[in-house]
Amino acid sequence: MATNATEFFEEKINATFSPMDYLQEVKKTPEKYYLIDVRNGPPHLKREKIEGAAEIPQGELENRLSETPKDKILVLYCWDVWCNTAAKAAVFLISEGFEVRELAGGIAAWNTMGFDTEIVEGYEE
Repeated sequence: MATNATEFFEEKINATFSPMDYLQEVKKTPEKYYLIDVRNGPPHLKREKIEGAAEIPQGELENRLSETPKDKILVLYCWDVWCNTAAKAAVFLISEGFEVRELAGGIAAWNTMGFDTEIVEGYEE
């Protein structure tokens, strides 16, 4: 049993970044990663995004693959810990040959940590 649990948590660590781990890695090798906001929904619901993130909603990924670099590790995020949109996007992108990690906790965790965000283009109050 311990082996299965160990393998599970090792795989989880290899497939995800905490917000702090992501920032540390990007400081060391920024050219290695490409951050993508995969949240679905209209701009009026997505007031902000993580600073510098590309916006490619999960529902549009298949038609926008040309916008995703194959030579970088794609780091995906969605709304929060209860959202599985980034996981769905990751499964699709991995099947297309991309290397992918998920930003654990989504934008909610990012905001809780007080890290930089920017207003989403097209957002209206």
